[in-house]
Amino acid sequence: MISVHLESGRVEVQRRSVPRIAPGFARIRLIAAGICSTDLELQRGYYGFRGTPGHEFVGEVVAVSSEGGDEVVRDSAPAGDMDRAQRHERPARLIACPTEWIGQRVAGEINLACGICEWCRRGLGRHCPTRKVLGIVGHAGAFQEFLTLPIRNLRRVPRSIPDEHAVFIEPIAAACEILDQVAMTKGTRAAVLGDGKLGLLIAQVLHASGAEVHLLGRHRHKLKIADRAGIATEIMRKKLPRSAYPVVVDATGSADGLGAAIAMCEPRGTVVMKSTVHGLVGIDAAPVIVNEITLVGSRCGRFEPAIKLLASGKVRVGDLIAEEFSLDRAPEAFALAGTKGILKVLLRPPG
Repeated sequence: MISVHLESGRVEVQRRSVPRIAPGFARIRLIAAGICSTDLELQRGYYGFRGTPGHEFVGEVVAVSSEGGDEVVRDSAPAGDMDRAQRHERPARLIACPTEWIGQRVAGEINLACGICEWCRRGLGRHCPTRKVLGIVGHAGAFQEFLTLPIRNLRRVPRSIPDEHAVFIEPIAAACEILDQVAMTKGTRAAVLGDGKLGLLIAQVLHASGAEVHLLGRHRHKLKIADRAGIATEIMRKKLPRSAYPVVVDATGSADGLGAAIAMCEPRGTVVMKSTVHGLVGIDAAPVIVNEITLVGSRCGRFEPAIKLLASGKVRVGDLIAEEFSLDRAPEAFALAGTKGILKVLLRPPG
């Protein structure tokens, strides 16, 4: 199969054997995947990464292996009804019969947790101290024709969501995580800094929750996407409003974004940190202390609310897709994705 490999800043296309399935895992045929800012940071050296990246994807389950190691492979199978199982938040409870997943179109939670530690027992496997992370830490990612994930990580994608839109489930879930972390009521004023892919999704998710959202960015063509969703937008100026919002989200992807967010936050307000930046971020801690600002690190989120928002049309992602490439053109795809002003670039299997 074709696989994308990152190492020392280089993007290479390699041929590898189709991955074997560990007990309790599924083999997934890639349908589409998206290059995100984290993938670009991995290319720049984040985590000292080398290997196959990619964690935003949709695919079809083609084989599963039971906990006992018995592998079942079929081209297709009745879809079954996974909706009831999906209502459970704890991944370990999701499914009774692994073979029911064969033929399902799925997205996948990216944290491969142990399932037995205290964090996993609390339903927070994304903080498991021994976890691996799809395409980031210790587990090959989605930029290949076939990938593997634990069966308990899988989430069925409703038919109403097109393939290219389903790629956005993981980043929408990351945006939804803010609502699980920060108490926000209808009409809460929230500023989102950054009009990149994640910033646009965060603005839409907070807007859908009833917040009064103000998105600040540097690109008029990107801000128009938020405008069409009814979100107030503004080109970011050198002089930003100070102490103006109870909630400020930094999604700039810039080392300067956190300082700007802190300056814009009201006393006793909350700054949500969503930017993943390779290297150290320096800030003046004095206003954080003096104004008693709460800093909240925010990462992955639950897939269930993201799938509902995407299926309902309350979050629109079509305008965020810039271009599609086949996996064998991954170097070109990464080059375009890293160009200023470009939004989501998708990868698909060749053919």
